[in-house]
Amino acid sequence: MTKIRIAIQKSGRLNEESLQILKDCGISIDNGKDQLKASSRNFPMEVFYLRNGDIPQYLRDGVVDIAIIGENVLIEKGEDISIAERLGFSKCKVSLAVPKSVKYNSIKDFEGKRIATSYPNTVLNYLKDKGVKADLHIINGSVEIAPNIGLADAICDIVSSGSTLFKNNLKEVEVMLTSEAVLAVSPKITVERKELLEKLQFRIQSVLRARGSKYVLLNAPNDKLNGILELLPGMRSPTVLPLADEGWSSVHTVINKDSFWEVIDELKKAGAEGILVCPIEKMVL
Repeated sequence: MTKIRIAIQKSGRLNEESLQILKDCGISIDNGKDQLKASSRNFPMEVFYLRNGDIPQYLRDGVVDIAIIGENVLIEKGEDISIAERLGFSKCKVSLAVPKSVKYNSIKDFEGKRIATSYPNTVLNYLKDKGVKADLHIINGSVEIAPNIGLADAICDIVSSGSTLFKNNLKEVEVMLTSEAVLAVSPKITVERKELLEKLQFRIQSVLRARGSKYVLLNAPNDKLNGILELLPGMRSPTVLPLADEGWSSVHTVINKDSFWEVIDELKKAGAEGILVCPIEKMVL
């Protein structure tokens, strides 16, 4: 039987979130400790656990068909590889940082400076676009220490919370790009495996829609119902059902998570009562 081969990061937060979205898609992975390859028992899939930086080449060579990978890694090492789906987790920035004591004016301040980074292509392309030339020191691993030991004047690295920069007496001064986890596709994927990819994407899209939404049930007096309905951005239109108490209706709808609290406040002002909010496991449209 044909199986689709997916690569994910072998450890770390991206590994955990990748396995979680597969689990939410109903895909069970038989994964033993320290395995580099595992199979699903209920979906035609093999999982390869790889170093993040190696994944673009595995995709390019057709060793794996798809991968969950940080977009920043594709920008650095795999710009020729297509993205099938943006996944919305493992968000970060790739930024330039300098010591806190350094006064920063503009990108021109990096002219002739030494920059330590694990993202040389990203830095060079960004600086070239800005008309700036700098010397790069390529480091695989923690680059934050480089300015403190005199190896570099600045660094370029991924930034999530900024706590690592703070601990190393650095400050973020330029955000070169923002990144999130993406589902990348090998240029050598076969027709049979493309069909499996489409099935997987359908599941992923259902999960992502559910993660971004809340199911809301509320009670509304009929004389205020029209005003309440105008506030609700349901998938098509809210469901309205009569309650046992005359003059009242029950309203069911879906609200986007990003605007949830603002909408709830407006609903309360408009006369909604008994507002019940439920998570959505899957949303199939």
